Amino acid sequence: MKTRRYLMFALLYFAQGSIMAFFTALNALYLQSFGLNMTRIGIIGTIALIPFMIKIFFGMLSDKINLLGLGYRKPYIVLGLLIQAFCLLVVAMINPGKSFSLYATLAFLMMAGMALYDTCTDGLALDTTPKEEEGKIQGYMVGGRAAGMVIVSALIGLIAQYFSWTAAFIFLALITLVPLPFVFASREGERPQERLFEWGAFASFKQPAVIALGILGALYSLIINGANQLVNPFLSQSFGISLSTAGFVSMVLGVGIVIGGLSGGSITDRIGQKKSILNALLIALVSIGFLSLITNQWTVWVLAIIFGFAFGFYETVYFAISMRVTDGRIAATMFSILMAVANIGTGIGLGVTGIMADKLGFRWSFVVIALLNLLALPLMGIIFPRKVGLTKKPSEIQN
Repeated sequence: MKTRRYLMFALLYFAQGSIMAFFTALNALYLQSFGLNMTRIGIIGTIALIPFMIKIFFGMLSDKINLLGLGYRKPYIVLGLLIQAFCLLVVAMINPGKSFSLYATLAFLMMAGMALYDTCTDGLALDTTPKEEEGKIQGYMVGGRAAGMVIVSALIGLIAQYFSWTAAFIFLALITLVPLPFVFASREGERPQERLFEWGAFASFKQPAVIALGILGALYSLIINGANQLVNPFLSQSFGISLSTAGFVSMVLGVGIVIGGLSGGSITDRIGQKKSILNALLIALVSIGFLSLITNQWTVWVLAIIFGFAFGFYETVYFAISMRVTDGRIAATMFSILMAVANIGTGIGLGVTGIMADKLGFRWSFVVIALLNLLALPLMGIIFPRKVGLTKKPSEIQN
C-alpha cells in the first residue's frame, strides 16, 4: 500500500516533469523551427507559467470544496490530468508561426491543468504524510519529476527527429494519462477537524522567515529555469547540435536532478538545511558560470549533470522547508502560495533570459544568471535565524 502511494506521487510528478522538460528545454528549438525568435519564445514561456503564479486559487478551491462529494484532492487531480492531455493533442495541430496567440492560449490552458493537479497532489501529500516521511515523499516527487525530464527529454528529441513533432505531442499526452489508475485506486480519507480551512491561518504569511523563503524560491527558480532554457539554443547556435543530441543533453541534466533530488533529503539531514542551500547556490553559481566558457561540446555533459544536481538538491531542500512551515488548515493553499512565488521566478526567468540572449548573447547571459545566486545570501539570516530555527511553525516563532 505504501509503495503504491509513493509510486502514485512519483508518477504524478513524472507527468509534470515530462511537460516541463519540453517547455524548459525543447520548446525553444520547436518554436525556432517555425521562425520565432528568442524574445517571442520567452513570451510563450512566461504566458505558459502564469497558471503556476496563481496557484493560490487552485489551493483555496481544493482546501475548501469537496468536489461533487468525491474528495478535496482526487477529483481535481483527475480533471487537471485530462485537461493537460487534451491540450497536448490539440496543440499538435497548431502552427505557432501562423497562430502565435492560439499556441500561447493552449500553452496557458495546458499548464493550468498541470497547475491544478500539481497543487492538489501537494495538498494530498500534506494531508497524508507523517512528519518523519516528509523528506522521503519530497525525494520521490522531485525524483519523479526529474525522471520524467530524463526519460522524456531523450525520447522526445528522437521522436521529433525521426518521426514528427505531432507524434511527440501524442506521446506526451499518453504519458499524462499514466498516473490516472493509481489516482483512482488511492483513498483520500476524511479530513480531521484541526485541518479544516480557516482564514485565520493566513497570519502565518506575516512571518519574516516565510516571506524570505518565498523570495528565495522565486530567485532560485528564475536562475535554474532561466539558465536551463538557454542551454540547448546556445549549443545549437555554437555547435549545430541535432534535436536528438539536445534531448540527450536535457536527459543528462535530468540525471543530475534525480541524483540531487533523491540524495538531497539524506544530505540535508546530515549537514542541515542552511548549509545544504548554501552548497546548492555555490554549485549552481559555478556550473552556470562555466557554461559561458564552453568551447568544446563534450564539456557540456559534465556541466549539465553538475547543474542538474544543484537543481534537484536545491528543490528538495526548499520543498522540505516549505512543507515543514505549512499550516495544516490551509495546507494546499499555503504550500501552493510558496510554490506560486517560486514559479513567478520561473516565469520571469524564461521571459528575461530570452530577451537577454537576444540582447547580450548566450555567454554573457550565463554570467549574469550565475551571479544572481549571490542575491540569496542576505536571505539566509532571515530564513535561518540563529536563535530560532524553522523546526517550529511560523505561528510559533516569536518576533
